[in-house]
Amino acid sequence: MSDDRPDGAAPDAGGLSFPGFVLSLAHTAAVHFGDVPDPVSGQVATPNLAGAQQMIEILSLLEAKTRGNLTPEERQLLDQLLYELRMRYLEAQKGESRIILP
Repeated sequence: MSDDRPDGAAPDAGGLSFPGFVLSLAHTAAVHFGDVPDPVSGQVATPNLAGAQQMIEILSLLEAKTRGNLTPEERQLLDQLLYELRMRYLEAQKGESRIILP
């Protein structure tokens, strides 16, 4: 069976694309950072840096395992998201270290 899609990407079964998958992981990291409301509860959660770090590690693993198999656009999206999430993590760590306990 041939695929005539210009980007060479395989058709997806449930409407999920690689960019959509990567963005969903990045959104989960944003929830862990406390930057966006939880999609289920609608509440902004207390920042969970361990959870955010885990999502960054998952995206890093995905980047390593898909290296050489992505379109230029997919590679750029993944690289950009990883950069932004890593910078956000460093920012969050600095903010956490500034907390002074009584």
